[in-house]
Amino acid sequence: MPSKRYKKALELVDKKKQYPLKSAVEVIAKFPKAKFNETLDLAFRLGVDPKQSDQMVRGTVPLPHGSGKTVRVLVFARSGPTADAARTAGAEYVGFEDMIKKCQEGWSDFDVAIATPEAMAEVRKLGKVLGPRGLMPNPKTGTVTEDTAKAVKEVKAGRVEFKIDKAANIHVPIGKASFSATQIEENARAVIEAIVKARPHSAKGTYIHTCTLSATMSPPVSVDVKEFAAH
Repeated sequence: MPSKRYKKALELVDKKKQYPLKSAVEVIAKFPKAKFNETLDLAFRLGVDPKQSDQMVRGTVPLPHGSGKTVRVLVFARSGPTADAARTAGAEYVGFEDMIKKCQEGWSDFDVAIATPEAMAEVRKLGKVLGPRGLMPNPKTGTVTEDTAKAVKEVKAGRVEFKIDKAANIHVPIGKASFSATQIEENARAVIEAIVKARPHSAKGTYIHTCTLSATMSPPVSVDVKEFAAH
């Protein structure tokens, strides 16, 4: 049964309407608030076939105002300048053999893993452990790099990753309910533009079928993406 709060929020949304981004943010702002600081999400349904390798949609995008969440970072690097730089940049966990062993034993108390290209030879063996959790370092998302300090800072500042799932959907967190309307709109704009830019050349027809904005405990608000030339 939907809660009273959810029903109240539903009354504020015209389900048949697609709202320009600015209006969608205004509608979300009017929803009754939960007892905790809800996460705001953008969800997309794309007109691509994820089974085709040339129609994969993935990447990263820096949020202008951060994601509002504390990101715990693990860096796989042999001891030396690269490991030291990662620690100085604020990585919670830095190590090599010891960290690989911990992960093999099932530890995953972190949000993002970064690895140096040299460390990847061993880290690859963690594919079965980290892969299903979406924690595997990947050169495409900037998490396999010599410049560990830069990667740590970007992730901490609110760089988010997006990746299409088997049903051609993408979910991206874009901030917290406590953010101002301007912060939410600017973060959302950055994400929509990144998804539009990531359109595969082989994708035919309508690319973004639907885009909705919602909070953890709220109904979705449909966003009109025409202004982003996504069709």
